[in-house]
Amino acid sequence: MFVKTADFIAEWQQEAAATQRVMDTLTDEALNQAVTPDHRTLGQLAWHLTTTVHEMLSRTGLEFASAGDDQHAPASAAAIAEAYRNASQAAWNAVQTQWTDAKLAETTEMYGDTWPNGLTLRILIQHQIHHRGQMTVLMRQAGLRVPDIYGPTREDWLERGMQPLV
Repeated sequence: MFVKTADFIAEWQQEAAATQRVMDTLTDEALNQAVTPDHRTLGQLAWHLTTTVHEMLSRTGLEFASAGDDQHAPASAAAIAEAYRNASQAAWNAVQTQWTDAKLAETTEMYGDTWPNGLTLRILIQHQIHHRGQMTVLMRQAGLRVPDIYGPTREDWLERGMQPLV
């Protein structure tokens, strides 16, 4: 749980940048990649991450523009990437300008439970990490190069003339 808005801002910038690298790598052709027909596609996951930023944070009273609803993902990877860029920046601005550290201790009804706002911010980041991991698997299946997230990818190691860890 975050107790200082500055701590959230610093971590959000890092995690949103990693998610943006994933979004920027998507192609229109890859958006339909799914593990099975009854699971979300890569495009649906990307759009879910994009729309959840506003959906979750608006429940806490933060005000900023929504990218749209979760059910209608654009067919354009570039449109999804741009919408995520705007949503993540808007969330950053909203927390920075609308909240103080004291606001993080206030509670909000969240999905049938009551969460401190600082916990909501933590779960928003963890939610991004969770679905970003799912997306990277689908990206590999779709033949896309996975960008670095927390360190070099297999391709990065090979380009450096090094043997990737197994």
